[in-house]
Amino acid sequence: MNAPHEGTLFMPLAQRARDARSSAIREILKVTLQADVISFAGGLPAPETFPVEALRDGFDRVLREVGPASLQYSTTEGHPALREWIAARETARGIPTEADEVLVVSGSQQGLDLVAKAFIDEGAPILVESPSYLGALQAFGLLAPEFRNIPTDADGLLPQAIDAELARGARFAYVMPNFQNPSGRTLTAERRLLLAAAAREHDFWLVEDDPYGELWYREQPPQSLRAFAPERTIRLGSFSKILSPGLRIGFVVAPRAMIEILIRLKQATDLHTATLSQRAAFEVLNSTLMAEHLPAIRARYAAQCAVMLEALEQHFPRDALWTRPSGGMFIWVELPDTINGAVVDTTMLLARAIERRIAFVPGEPFFAGEPKRNCLRLSFVTVPPARIRTGIAMLGELLRESQG
Repeated sequence: MNAPHEGTLFMPLAQRARDARSSAIREILKVTLQADVISFAGGLPAPETFPVEALRDGFDRVLREVGPASLQYSTTEGHPALREWIAARETARGIPTEADEVLVVSGSQQGLDLVAKAFIDEGAPILVESPSYLGALQAFGLLAPEFRNIPTDADGLLPQAIDAELARGARFAYVMPNFQNPSGRTLTAERRLLLAAAAREHDFWLVEDDPYGELWYREQPPQSLRAFAPERTIRLGSFSKILSPGLRIGFVVAPRAMIEILIRLKQATDLHTATLSQRAAFEVLNSTLMAEHLPAIRARYAAQCAVMLEALEQHFPRDALWTRPSGGMFIWVELPDTINGAVVDTTMLLARAIERRIAFVPGEPFFAGEPKRNCLRLSFVTVPPARIRTGIAMLGELLRESQG
C-alpha cells in the first residue's frame, strides 16, 4: 500500500468503499440544476404533483393528536396502520396479504440494500434484465455478485431464455415488470407466468421492484409476480412517485419468514423508518385525496409522454427506435450502431448536448455487463410540453449533424 501524501488523512477503507462509484445520473443532475438547461435526465417525479397541503394537514394532525408517540422510536416493522393499509391494498388487487407480510422501509432503495445483504455473498450469481435499473445495480454491486444478464426484446425480458446454465446457482432474478426503468417496458401476464415457472424450475427467488406501477395511463398493468409465485417473490413498492420522495417511505411485501430476515437486517441499518413521516403518510393515503390525486398524476404524465413521442417522430432519425410506454416516466431510445462509419456513443453525445443546454442519460450505466453505447434514456415528467418539443428538436438537430 502506498504511503499517504503528507497532509492527507489516511483512510483504511474496506474494498466495497473503494469500489463504490457515484451514480452517473447524480453527476449529470449537478449540471442540469441550472434553469436554462432542458433536462430529460432525472428520474424525479414532477414537484407539481406533490400533495403539499394534504401532507401539511397530515403532519399537523399527527403532531396535534399523537405528538409524543410520533416523535418517539418505533418498531422496525413499521407503523401498524400503514402496514395494514398496504396489506389491504395488495389484497384488493387479488393477492391476499397480511400485515405481517409487510415491512416499511426508508425508500425502496433501502429495500434493495436489504435484499442484497440477505442474498448476496461475494461471487454469488444473480440474474438481472439487460438493461436494468442503475440504483439496483449499485446496491447489488457493493456486495460483488456475479451478474448474469437475462436477454430482452421489445417487450421486455425473455423468460424462455432462463435455462439451466443461466440459472445455475442464481440466488434471485431482479426484475422491474411495470414501466421499467430505463426502458419503460411492461412485462405481459404470459411472460410473468413463464418467469414464475422458471423460478420454480431452477429454484431462485424473484425480486420485483415496482415503484411506477401506479403510474399507468389507460389501464392497469398485469398482476404482481406475487400472483404467480407468492412463495418466492419479494415485492418492493414506494410512495415516492405518488406522494413525495422526500418522505423516504417504501415497503417490502414477502413471505413472513423472509420479512423476519429483512427485519433483522434493517434493525442493524437504521432501527426503523421515520415514525412521523409514516404516520403523516398514512393520514394522506387513508383519506379521499388519493381517488383524485392519482388520476391527475396519470393524466399529466400520459399527456407529456404523448408530446415527447410526437416530437421524436418529427425530429429523430428514421432508423432510430424508441419504446412507447403505457405508463411510468421513461422512454428508451436506441440509435443506429454507427453513423457514417463512426460508432455511436451516447456518452460522447451527451457532452455535446450539454453544450447546447440539453441533458439526457446515456444508456451505458444501465448495463451490468457489456454496455450498449448507442442507447439513451429520456424522462418527460418534469419538463413542460413546450420545452419537451424544443429539447427533442435540438437533440434531433444534433443527431442530424452527426450524420453529416
